[in-house]
Amino acid sequence: MSGSFQGVSVDLSAVNGRIGDDGGVAHGARLLAFTDAVMGGDPQAAEAERAALRAVLADAAFVDTCATIAVFSVVDRIADATGIPLDEGLAALSGEVRRELGLERFASAANTPGARGAAR
Repeated sequence: MSGSFQGVSVDLSAVNGRIGDDGGVAHGARLLAFTDAVMGGDPQAAEAERAALRAVLADAAFVDTCATIAVFSVVDRIADATGIPLDEGLAALSGEVRRELGLERFASAANTPGARGAAR
């Protein structure tokens, strides 16, 4: 959505493993590599990607990146742990993006109305 507001074409499929592809986002490949490393739990990989990202982002952008990863992780885990369903309005608005990214393959998709996610 932010790409649309800025008049930039963003290819969301980059998040599904096309390593090296920016997806239309400045430093997108580096941002994805950092996110994968942080979420992967390997401290050495996270440190290497952190250093690489720091080399291309301004301080404020780096802090925003870290905060976004942290907030998403916490909110997503709380929602999954408690079984909070995606509300119908957001489900309708995000349907195309969820299909494009293949999000129904994750167990938490069972909390989305009409999703084909794996049963818990």
